[in-house]
Amino acid sequence: MSVLLHNLSREREMENVHLAVEEEDIYSGYNDYNPTFDSEELENDVGFQQAVRTSHGRRPPMTAKFPGTAIGARPLATAFGARIPLASSMGRPMTGAVQDGAARPMTAVRAAGYTSSLTRGSTFDPLGQSKGPAPPLEGKNEDTPEEKIKILEKKVNDLIEESCMAQSIGALQLALEKAKEAGRKERALVRQREQSGNAEHINLDLTYSVLLNLANQYANNEMYPEALNSYQVIVKNKMFSNAGRLKVNMANIYVKQKSYPKAIKFYRMALDQISNAHKELRIKIMQDIGVVFVRMGQYSDAITSFEHIMSESPNIKTGFNLILCYYAIGDRERMKKAFQKLISVPLGIDDEDKYIPSNDDNDSNMVIEAIKNDKLHQMERNLKVLAEKYIMTAAKLIAPAIETSFATGFDWCVDIVKSSQYIELANDLEINKAITYLRQKDFNQAVETLKTFEKKDSRVKSAAATNLSFLYFLEKDYDQADRYADLAMTADRYNPAALINKGNTVFVKQDYEKAAEFYKEALRNDSSCTEALYNLGLTYKKLNRLDEALDCFLKLHAILRNSAQVMYQLANLYELLEDPQQAIEWLIQVLSVTHTDPQALAKLGELYDSEGDKSQAFQYYYESFRYYPSNIDVIEWLGAYYIETQFCEKAIQFFERATLIQPTQVKWQLMVASCYRRSGNYQKALETYKDIHRKFPENVECLRFLVRLCTDMGLNEVQEYATKLKKVEKMKEIREQRVKSGRESNSRGRREGSADSAHSSSTKGERLSAKMRSLPGSNEPYEASSPKEIDASYVDPLGPQMERPKTGAKRRVEDDDFADEELGDDLLPE
Repeated sequence: MSVLLHNLSREREMENVHLAVEEEDIYSGYNDYNPTFDSEELENDVGFQQAVRTSHGRRPPMTAKFPGTAIGARPLATAFGARIPLASSMGRPMTGAVQDGAARPMTAVRAAGYTSSLTRGSTFDPLGQSKGPAPPLEGKNEDTPEEKIKILEKKVNDLIEESCMAQSIGALQLALEKAKEAGRKERALVRQREQSGNAEHINLDLTYSVLLNLANQYANNEMYPEALNSYQVIVKNKMFSNAGRLKVNMANIYVKQKSYPKAIKFYRMALDQISNAHKELRIKIMQDIGVVFVRMGQYSDAITSFEHIMSESPNIKTGFNLILCYYAIGDRERMKKAFQKLISVPLGIDDEDKYIPSNDDNDSNMVIEAIKNDKLHQMERNLKVLAEKYIMTAAKLIAPAIETSFATGFDWCVDIVKSSQYIELANDLEINKAITYLRQKDFNQAVETLKTFEKKDSRVKSAAATNLSFLYFLEKDYDQADRYADLAMTADRYNPAALINKGNTVFVKQDYEKAAEFYKEALRNDSSCTEALYNLGLTYKKLNRLDEALDCFLKLHAILRNSAQVMYQLANLYELLEDPQQAIEWLIQVLSVTHTDPQALAKLGELYDSEGDKSQAFQYYYESFRYYPSNIDVIEWLGAYYIETQFCEKAIQFFERATLIQPTQVKWQLMVASCYRRSGNYQKALETYKDIHRKFPENVECLRFLVRLCTDMGLNEVQEYATKLKKVEKMKEIREQRVKSGRESNSRGRREGSADSAHSSSTKGERLSAKMRSLPGSNEPYEASSPKEIDASYVDPLGPQMERPKTGAKRRVEDDDFADEELGDDLLPE
């Protein structure tokens, strides 16, 4: 009977079992009726009643209203399968309990960790914490070939990523090392796959990535043969799809190596392997082919490529290159047509009026404010600036070539531009026309062209007036320069170039305080205006505000790191601040930029001389003499240095060069004769003194040494020269007496003047006789005549007219010692 009841229950359960289908409706089954849960017919169910009677004494007390609950007599099948009854004392399974001492769930689906009743001796533990911690996860076995291959693949990918990251930050050598290591790991991975019998599962994408990255890193490190070999490995492998595109990279390398025929060959091979669907890529390759033809000088082939691009997909850069090719072959008509095509190329950017906010819609204004300076708008602005640059350059290039005169050519370009979308460039072309006149030294035409802008809009008027102001400034017509500077400032007060020109006109009038104000205003309008900052530093130096001038030039040096003018000004300021060591350091930096500047070398020699370092001073003075052998101060210092070091023969060449530079200055010729005399060549010294006497017969010093030399050498000419000496000294004395008498007669009466003249005459006569007595006798050796050791304050015994050699170039280094202008004017703003 129990077996029959069990089978009956089994059949009822199986009736309600449905096979799962692949796509099951999750909302189906809610309205289906399951007869298993019908409690109204349980009293008429004979099998159920029999089971209840037989198990009534051994099952737990009933708590539910109907016998179909967790302690009901009839076993129910749940969604997790049929129940597993416990064995009773009679040998048949119980229907009221489940195994493991857990109570039977109240519903067909048992809740997680919850039962409505507890078995004897059990505790409430819904989370199952009484069973202890969960067993540890089973670790992966890394010894298997599959795991080793996965780990190696991950290492290769990581190395490729590290190589790319290193290249992005400029660490090219590190990127190459990582790429090489990735290549070694990838080859080890392939061998391991072959050993494990999985050669057919080789990761071709990983191999391609490794080879491509290695080739790119070779190219970045300018290791072109290795890069070409790596690219060749990829291209020749038929398993890599679209590898033919890499021939473009190979062609780029050949361009860098200046192997232009090979570059064109590979560009064309890449072009053949790229379908017409990739139109943009094909256009770029054809543009590269045209550029290579230009470098080879094959302008006709380049024109063919560029014309095809302009017919298929015109762009600004290709249009400009096409104009250059036509200019190279001298085709005027095609230059005009190409220029018209260039200005008609669509840029594909929005109108600037789109970014002007409206007053009504606040939401639209917020959107416009957000997109006004975003990346897209910046890109559009850059594209427009580039297009304007190409158009202006092309117009300036072809204007002198397309017509008989450049003025007619400029007029044609201006008319074409006015009828295009770049109408605002017409005025700039007119200003460039004036600049061209300036380059041709036709200042009148330049001025007339610029004056035509006086009645145009403020921006153009300000630019033209600025240029006119500077032109008049260069011509030293400071009144006109000041007038046009005022006109430029009136048209555009925020034009820094106009403010600088105004400051310059005030600067030359020595109103330095007012000039500084204009330079400061220019800096407030444009903080990057280097001309204003330079001029402000010069103005502070004129005002003797050296610390403020130093601050200006230090700021300027931070902007213009390699400006020799700025570094020279810093050296000059430190010299004025009595810090020669800092001045020397800045001058050395000047020489690192301009190695052959003679004035900087001479100044450095002067500073070393003032510090007492004669050897360094001689080195820099001599270098200055090599690059500029006409600097009298340098020549004088070098001659004095050789005299001081007792090398009078070497000093002769420097004083002879000074004689060539200043032939009317007798002192250089006297120095040459003195060097001959000091070196013991008395015959040559005598000839030199005689030559000087023929050129300057009234020179007292020359006659004195002629008398002395003739006396020492026992010549008969001594009396002749002595007579001439007396006569010259007498004439000189009379001349001085007349000059002095004339001066005294103006300040005193005639009587007082006559008395003073007599007294002066007697004094001069006594002085002359004393000088004559001081000459050595004929029996005295010449070297006994008061020899002196040359030092820093040495006065050569040639007489009062001879200046002592300077210890350093005493000529003050002015602000305009360089070839450039002292004032950093803004000439013709582009």
